[in-house]
Amino acid sequence: MSRAEVVEARPGPLWTFGLLRGELVATFRRWRTLALLGVLAAVPVLVGVAVRIETGDGSSVADGGGGAGPAFITQITNNGLFLVFTALAATLPFFLPMAVGVVAGDAIAGEANAGTLRYLLVAPAGRTRLLLTKYATTMAFCLAATLVVAVSALAVGALLFPLGDLTTISGTRIGFAEGLARALLIALVVAASLTGVAALGLFVSTLTNSGVAAMATTVGLLITVQILDQIPQLHAIQPYLFSHHWLSFADLMREPVYWDGLRRNLGLQALYAVVFGSAAWARFTTKDITS
Repeated sequence: MSRAEVVEARPGPLWTFGLLRGELVATFRRWRTLALLGVLAAVPVLVGVAVRIETGDGSSVADGGGGAGPAFITQITNNGLFLVFTALAATLPFFLPMAVGVVAGDAIAGEANAGTLRYLLVAPAGRTRLLLTKYATTMAFCLAATLVVAVSALAVGALLFPLGDLTTISGTRIGFAEGLARALLIALVVAASLTGVAALGLFVSTLTNSGVAAMATTVGLLITVQILDQIPQLHAIQPYLFSHHWLSFADLMREPVYWDGLRRNLGLQALYAVVFGSAAWARFTTKDITS
């Protein structure tokens, strides 16, 4: 009976906590989830090693002929903490949302395909409570995936490059402790930036009984939105695409911090979460799970 067997069949906060705990354990024990986290952890390693090799002769990345690269990459050789910002900037456009799309797309459709969805609803969870639990689990993965990238980047940056006070985008100097605090805040903002993708994936997951189809559709929509965001002729609709303000987290490395882009990004993510979360609820509460 899957996770429903290990959660006592009684409603209330304790039951809800047990259901959430079961979902979290099941999600983070899957080999697919561990593989996704492993790939995300490898990205900062590859970036750090590449920068180290490129600058091994004392030249800077900017002088290496490789182009500007992701944001902050020219600063990595001066301070390894910038590898955290670079890794998040490199993974946010595709790797992080793709991983979230896989987990969110499989949330409901995967249970339906495995035949365990009806058993999860035998206990007095209710469809709304189960859907909220699935979304909370997906958001926990968003946070875990972002922190995996940040921690991996911090470890690699400390091993390969010096650490210390750093220079902000505005040219001012801040201490290492403050820089570390801003890195944590940036990681939290990046995780929050994935709430729209999580809600979209959960909605798609309620439309089909095939986990593979739901994951593929979510990733396909992600790629489509990214393409639309790069076409100049579509500038009128681009501010409303969930990916448009993702890189606004760089404003946290300014002195003073620019909050306008961050507010627009988080507000847009909240809007997507409400719209597609409501659509997922409307679909799931009327979905026939007996056929």
